[in-house]
Amino acid sequence: MKRNVGYIALGIAIASEVVGTTMLKMSEGFTQLLPSIGVIIGFIIAFYSLSISLREIPLSLAYAIWSGVGTVLTALVGMVVWGDPFGILSFAGIVLIVGGVVLLNAPSADQERAR
Repeated sequence: MKRNVGYIALGIAIASEVVGTTMLKMSEGFTQLLPSIGVIIGFIIAFYSLSISLREIPLSLAYAIWSGVGTVLTALVGMVVWGDPFGILSFAGIVLIVGGVVLLNAPSADQERAR
């Protein structure tokens, strides 16, 4: 159960980072007040939640998931909301990011022997 708290906090960190990054686009270089405030709040929540997740999840794993999933979701928001280009290279990049996160989540041979 305790490990679930770490993953819940990590999920909140990812979601708030995506919101903060989306607000960053909307802030138009911090010239729009409300989106600028959204950037600050989003990233405060993201980093606080990430720090909470690190109580239960190893740093390398938590950061890989946070940055990888956040990057993929942010790219998807960019494509859907702002019409950012999407092509075969974008698709390949997303597949490689997801693959890397999956590999980091896979138990290593050392972890299997320890069980």
